[in-house]
Amino acid sequence: MAKKKLILDLDTGVDDAMAIAYAVAAPNADLIGIVNSYGNVVVEQAAKNSLQILDLLGANDVPVFEGESHSQTSDHFDVMPVSAHIHGKNGIGEVKLPESSRSVEKESGVDFMIDAAHKYGKDLTIIPTGPLTNLASALRKDPEISDLIGHVTLMGGALTVPGNVSDAAEANINQDAEAANEVFTNKVPVTMVGLDVTLRTLLTKKETQQWRDLGTTAGEKFADIVDYYIGIYDEMYPELGGCSLHDPLAVGVACDPTFVQTLDLDMIVHHGEENYGRTTGDTAKLDDPNPSDQAAIQVDDKRYLKTFMQYLTKLFADNK
Repeated sequence: MAKKKLILDLDTGVDDAMAIAYAVAAPNADLIGIVNSYGNVVVEQAAKNSLQILDLLGANDVPVFEGESHSQTSDHFDVMPVSAHIHGKNGIGEVKLPESSRSVEKESGVDFMIDAAHKYGKDLTIIPTGPLTNLASALRKDPEISDLIGHVTLMGGALTVPGNVSDAAEANINQDAEAANEVFTNKVPVTMVGLDVTLRTLLTKKETQQWRDLGTTAGEKFADIVDYYIGIYDEMYPELGGCSLHDPLAVGVACDPTFVQTLDLDMIVHHGEENYGRTTGDTAKLDDPNPSDQAAIQVDDKRYLKTFMQYLTKLFADNK
């Protein structure tokens, strides 16, 4: 078992499914659990998707937990039509997978994060690729884990480029900017893998055809799931020529930080009416000699894509 322990905190849509595959395949990390959230789908659907993806990958020993079902400033969550369009109503490109024989764990996802922090300490990396409600809840419930968690590597935010739900905001941060601000301003070490770098990592149907050519169920199903996503990208962002690897890049950086160049910067998240969800440097801490946050601003996209394809293709080949 690898020393580095990973918890994925997912609103399991298409790129989250690829993030799961990367975490399962990474040889230097041990995926100890998935906590689910709301965003691309409701939390119950996210957990169902996670169980089905893990089964498809032969990783049915990884436990799945449900986290919070809505932001801390609301009492419910409705999937945005654009999310249902991009990921499909079921979150995984309308591809049908067999029902899992497993169930979601009875323990809450928030408590699982807390327990894991006490058990694994600095060996634990938490990777949120949806809203930060779960992690903010865990830090609030047990402030001691700020000093225990080794690292938080999240997919979200935008520092040098516009957001994707508004000029100011990226979608994951925008779901619960108050929670995101709690995480960024906490002393837990955070690496933000935002649109600055994820938009530079592209997957095309040339790569998914390699999975299809394997002749395995895992390869075929993942090709179907991701081809749906690429099709939506072709419709919405025809200039890109593929789909961005948002969530799996965050897992890649958690496993190998040298994939990106980062800027050390204490950050805040704007959560007033103006610029809601914007991620910026904290002007009150610009002279802090030891900031706890860093933002990825450059990515070695060719080396990352090569590694991504090596990991996932071998995994899909091994799961017939």
